[in-house]
Amino acid sequence: MDFLEKINENPYADLYFNIPEEQKIGTATIIGGSGQNFRTVIKTAEFIMSKFPLKELKVALPDSLKGKLPPLDNLMFLSTTDVGSFSDAEELKAAIEANDFSLIIGDLSKNTLTRNAFEGAFLNSEKPLILTRDSVDLLAEMKADRILMRENLTIFGSIVQWQKIFKSVYYPKMLMASQPLIQVAEAFHKFTLSYPAQVVTLHDGQVLISKNGRVAVVPLAKSGYSPIMVWNGELAGKIMILNLYNPDKFLEATVAALFFR
Repeated sequence: MDFLEKINENPYADLYFNIPEEQKIGTATIIGGSGQNFRTVIKTAEFIMSKFPLKELKVALPDSLKGKLPPLDNLMFLSTTDVGSFSDAEELKAAIEANDFSLIIGDLSKNTLTRNAFEGAFLNSEKPLILTRDSVDLLAEMKADRILMRENLTIFGSIVQWQKIFKSVYYPKMLMASQPLIQVAEAFHKFTLSYPAQVVTLHDGQVLISKNGRVAVVPLAKSGYSPIMVWNGELAGKIMILNLYNPDKFLEATVAALFFR
């Protein structure tokens, strides 16, 4: 199938030359956490700051966490619900708009106020976004048909999460964990011809990356990640940064992120 590209070695290593060695360029925001859980957002921020020379990396957390973390310059605290999760769409939008790229890393409390806050932010901002972990579950409960029309939205979710998204927009294709890889790849090929949103997922030991009908498939074992490590936030952070340094090369930059050490 001409839309499918199977990749066993990194053909896009030249994109690493666009990562600056000394001069810091680009700004990013990581948004996530709740009053009960903020480990992933902090760990991902620490990883990005240790690997990439960004001009600025902001970390947006619920203000229920004030006093639990040291007062660092790159932390910002946003309004929360009674249970300690994000509550204000305008504040979330401002956090997204403030920098070049944002990663919604998850660990969000699942409640209507938080869902509505993120929905409002997503619908009213055009800045590049990556959604991963349980932020993808929230998307499936939003006005997903409108949000998926964003040109610069990447959704890094599991097949189960993609099942929910397909169902939420009445997409006429089935996704099942038991399907052969080629059927899943064809479903995302057609989906990304219908929607400009970009896809990253894991199926049958393969990472699938899709945009504008193109589908790249990379064996997970070649990337050095285990199936559990895929979801710890590190890979999503790499994808954000490689795309920040290589705009308009989503598929190539995302493949390169899988191989970046």
